[in-house]
Amino acid sequence: MRFSIQKLARTDERFPDGLRHIPEPPEILYCLGNAEVLAHAPSVAIVGTRRATRYGLETARDLARDASNAGIAVVSGLALGIDAEAHTGALAGKSPTIAVLGSGLNHIVPMTNRRLAEQILETGGAIVSEFEPDMPAETWTFPQRNRIIAGLAEATIVIEAPEKSGALITARFALDFNRDVGAVPGEITSINSKGTNQLLKEGAALIRTLDDVYELLGLEVKIRPALDIMDENDNNLLRCLETPQNAEMLADAVRTSISELLGRLTRLELAGKIENRGGLFHKTGFKKGRF
Repeated sequence: MRFSIQKLARTDERFPDGLRHIPEPPEILYCLGNAEVLAHAPSVAIVGTRRATRYGLETARDLARDASNAGIAVVSGLALGIDAEAHTGALAGKSPTIAVLGSGLNHIVPMTNRRLAEQILETGGAIVSEFEPDMPAETWTFPQRNRIIAGLAEATIVIEAPEKSGALITARFALDFNRDVGAVPGEITSINSKGTNQLLKEGAALIRTLDDVYELLGLEVKIRPALDIMDENDNNLLRCLETPQNAEMLADAVRTSISELLGRLTRLELAGKIENRGGLFHKTGFKKGRF
């Protein structure tokens, strides 16, 4: 890459404050790209499994895009799956994104995300690592990487994570650092939702839309849609709910992204038009005997 590696000691004024105040902070942080972005606030980490479903990938991409457009820097780990989609979504927004590697900066892994890494740098973002530039990725380096992700961000959001997942390690680090943690709910039968649903059971913030991200970060929600105004898309959604359906089925039926769909479903639920029962959405007044 044409960007040179910068070496930020803990005494350097550009060293991110978020990392200064974690237990055993790194003495040196290596950085490619715009080191100034490491101080960007607000910031949120969006992480999850490498083996994500379409629901998880779309949610990560759309949520990161919305956050980026709202002036929130997105931090993630440049891994396959949720991480890559979070960076991709952030690149479609207005704010920079920060990638944290589990290797030295001379070893961008996976190689399939090399172009994504270049786009992060070209758009004013940064790629960082606490490892020496020539350090290859090892099994133990990724939990170390997750510690840096949690330290850089003001809050961490997990989107799809099995019971044993690196994303859950990031969430635990965030809690240890006294940072807030949120999770996107998933299908109760999905392996990828076991970790996120467990986080919710343990008290993590429920994340569905950008409004929830604002609340997680303690920011004022600037615009809330009026609950009593229905448009044709809402009416179409209600027509699709003549029989109960889950979010993925509805996304196919109305041909929209999961993120936009969840926002509409939340608004319709708050307006009393629909109900969510065990992951299935029902029109209000739906009788169980009908199926």
